[in-house]
Amino acid sequence: MPPTFLQRLSLPLLLLTGLRMPMAIASSSGLALDSAQPTSAENLDGAHQDLASTLRTTPPELALALVYEPGIDLAGYLVSEKFDGVRALWDGRRLITRGGLIINAPAGFTAGFPEHPLDGELWMGRGTFARLSGTVRTLEPDIEAWQQVRYVVFDLPAHQGRFEDRFATLERLLEQSPNSRLQLAHQHPIADHASLQARLDEIVAAGAEGLMLHHRDAQYQAGRNADLLKVKPYLEGEAIVLEHLPGQGKYTGMLGSMLVEEPDGTQFKLGSGFSDAERASPPAIGSSVSFKYHGRTKYGRPRFASFLRITDKL
Repeated sequence: MPPTFLQRLSLPLLLLTGLRMPMAIASSSGLALDSAQPTSAENLDGAHQDLASTLRTTPPELALALVYEPGIDLAGYLVSEKFDGVRALWDGRRLITRGGLIINAPAGFTAGFPEHPLDGELWMGRGTFARLSGTVRTLEPDIEAWQQVRYVVFDLPAHQGRFEDRFATLERLLEQSPNSRLQLAHQHPIADHASLQARLDEIVAAGAEGLMLHHRDAQYQAGRNADLLKVKPYLEGEAIVLEHLPGQGKYTGMLGSMLVEEPDGTQFKLGSGFSDAERASPPAIGSSVSFKYHGRTKYGRPRFASFLRITDKL
């Protein structure tokens, strides 16, 4: 298995003997992180103060999902909800996003978190991504907003066993934690594609984004690979905003649509999926946005494209 971000930092083997030994984790800048210290920026000293003031560090190397396609043997996978939140690594001391943003969570939010690395999703509930994104990127934590945030955990990056074993260890670890902000992304077996589709339809109808598939026998591996798959009722893409096009009728004086360009140079107009607030204050020209669509036209443009969100990297 290729070395992970955490292994390159010379982490000891963890979680094999009762999880009782305290440990310190080295930051990507080479600084020792004392796990007894709180995560709040105002409590960081020396070089940590500088690190927290920039709110950036080297992005962690996390396991990333490919898109599920029918035809694979689903007996080898476990399925869970795909949480529409902010992916974050708990490194034993701090929460760090996929893009390397150091999250200044209230000290009380992470009190009692394990001293071992966790991979999970900060989440406020279904359909709350915009509010959550604003909450986690704020330098001065909004205590009231953070009361609604949970850290939904689904993996143990430093554990070198197969996923099913890692998840069993994770269950035991969270049972020992007194912090109710820690939640487990429950995993379930799935029989076949028809069962998976039925589960997807059910959970999407309830407001969820989709499903995730973890291969039972997979070790934790950074980067995209077929051991981790996302299952959604639509395809998803990203594009750069080139131009704002004015609205008409009830959208007079607001955004009507945006001319956007995909990484391969395909340009098209994106005009649906916006709230009135987003039409009044649309994504800036030059920003990256994500959209959902259902296949391609004969000209290669996304069919029935609809705006999802701004995708600036957290």
